[in-house]
Amino acid sequence: MIEINNTLTPQDLLLGIQRMWQSSAEKILSIEQTCGPEVGSPVFTVDGKYTAQGWTEWTQGFQFGSAILQFDATDDEQFLEIGRSKTQQLMAPHISHIGVHDHGFNNVSTYGALRRLMLEGRIAFQESELAGYGLALKVSGAVQAARWSETFDGDGYIYSFNGPQSLFCDTIRSLRSLALAHHLKHRLMGENDEAISLLDRLIQHARTTSRSNVFYGEGRDIYDVRGRVAHESLFNINDGRLRCPSTQQGYSPFTTWTRGAAWIIAGYPEQLEFLAQIPDDELEVFGGREQIEEFMAQAALAACDYYISESPIDGIPYWDTGAPGLEKLGDYRNQKSDPFNDFEPVDSSAAAIAAQGFLRLGNWLKTQSSPDADRYTQAGLTILFHLLEEPYLSFDSAHQGLLLHSIYHRPRGWDYIPEGRLIPCGESCMWGDYHLREAALMVQRMAHGQPYYTFFGPTEDATSGA
Repeated sequence: MIEINNTLTPQDLLLGIQRMWQSSAEKILSIEQTCGPEVGSPVFTVDGKYTAQGWTEWTQGFQFGSAILQFDATDDEQFLEIGRSKTQQLMAPHISHIGVHDHGFNNVSTYGALRRLMLEGRIAFQESELAGYGLALKVSGAVQAARWSETFDGDGYIYSFNGPQSLFCDTIRSLRSLALAHHLKHRLMGENDEAISLLDRLIQHARTTSRSNVFYGEGRDIYDVRGRVAHESLFNINDGRLRCPSTQQGYSPFTTWTRGAAWIIAGYPEQLEFLAQIPDDELEVFGGREQIEEFMAQAALAACDYYISESPIDGIPYWDTGAPGLEKLGDYRNQKSDPFNDFEPVDSSAAAIAAQGFLRLGNWLKTQSSPDADRYTQAGLTILFHLLEEPYLSFDSAHQGLLLHSIYHRPRGWDYIPEGRLIPCGESCMWGDYHLREAALMVQRMAHGQPYYTFFGPTEDATSGA
């Protein structure tokens, strides 16, 4: 169980964050030198070097988005140039990619981040450039929303790359693409010129995920423990009924793959922050603010509480809460995580994603005057504090990864096992590095009293010249 440090402040993390940005700069430049587009998008490291792994193209936005975050945090113009030029040169195919559920990962991390920086006045305002980013985000959100399966109860979901029967918990974080497209007053056009609301599909997907992929201890099955998360839910596409939980990257359908739980932890609070910008009357047709916020908060709180109870004391979890080798680690929940054990790998990328979710949930609860707000804020700070220390933060100039000891696909055995070890350790992944940077930027802004970091940023009419 996480030992939450209730005395930590954002300022207490600044030294670690500064050291992280220093190491981060070196690693971004190294990746630029060795990972050209001809070799495929970098996914994870093998013996310290980033390599591609064919499955789906979901990490290129994290690669160039990391450079944009580096500029955001440090004002170093070379990283803005990397992020902006590579977005313009290479990211266009991701805008109209009809085969993935990852638009929020690829396109919001690049086009969305550049748009946000321009609206914040961090980069020079260019009307045509801003319009180009907006158009990319409109198309991306609509294409994402078109991957649609209906459920028997009148709702629906954005289906995963596995096909129309498959709902991944990951996609809750990718809803940011629909959110931004709606924010830009876009909609999806269907047959007979039917105008389909992107906000409607966002809310439906979030509601279906909360009902299907998150458990609440209400007797759904004998493994129904509050806060447990199913990586995948499978539906009968003939009648739209939920059939069973499943998983692609976890140990079993009845255990919790911790990165999947982290997507839930990050995704729902982020959407609660976005919905706070939507007028009440606009939400009435979709059930009203109270109903929508209730199911989103319920899912976030349940997943966060389970994550706290099932993680080691530093908040850095093992890759699955039911992994069979955990019993050989003894009372692992009351010890620090051990990435060098011989039985089950930890997944630091899950911790990096979750840390931001805890911070956002705490922030949203504070706006609701909840007495529990500080608990989740401090949990997020505690997790990030430990990620900014060794053995997780890498200072080895020969290693291209920033956040060590992450896992991609344990069941398929894709992760590198160093010589002399029995399980994967010591490696990094593009989403883990990206989310460590994103969480660090968020806390850095909090510490300096700068504008609160959101994916949607300020509105156009709040900026001069927009």
